[in-house]
Amino acid sequence: MKQSLDDDRLMKRVAEGEEAAFAVLVTRWEDPVFAFLLHMLGNREEAEDLAQDTFLRLYDRAGRYRSDGLFRSWLFRIAGNLARSALRRRRVLRWVRFEPTTHDRADTEAGPDAALERNEVRKAVREAVARLPWRQRQAVVLKRFQGLSYREIADVMDTTVPAVESLMQRAVSALRKELEA
Repeated sequence: MKQSLDDDRLMKRVAEGEEAAFAVLVTRWEDPVFAFLLHMLGNREEAEDLAQDTFLRLYDRAGRYRSDGLFRSWLFRIAGNLARSALRRRRVLRWVRFEPTTHDRADTEAGPDAALERNEVRKAVREAVARLPWRQRQAVVLKRFQGLSYREIADVMDTTVPAVESLMQRAVSALRKELEA
């Protein structure tokens, strides 16, 4: 909670025109925002562009931000809306291709067969998640990769906690069903 209060204070300073406060927010949040956009879009260049657009919107709308300790939710809502618009323009919904250097860790205790099996499982999970409807996928990415609480996800998605719980249950059920086959 302390960081969210710090973020609220920084946003107030950004609204007052303090560029140093904006720089602190960008430094603090650029990696999580980029990772979220990369997971949602599957394209590094597009994710980089939209991350920049996210921070431009943050700066432009700083005066409208309400200091209520929900900065992270507000920021990811901006990024999520930009991602949704980009996907609509593309008319293609797909899941990110993870970069092995970032997401795969070598298992020093297992042989090449175990590594191959892990890679196959990861690929199957990525493909299954790619087929989830947008809102289910967004909830899964925000929970699994960004570590947001259900309350924060509800704020980002402009819905209720029970709705997020339902989305997650349906997503897990669909993934389980598809991966069992």
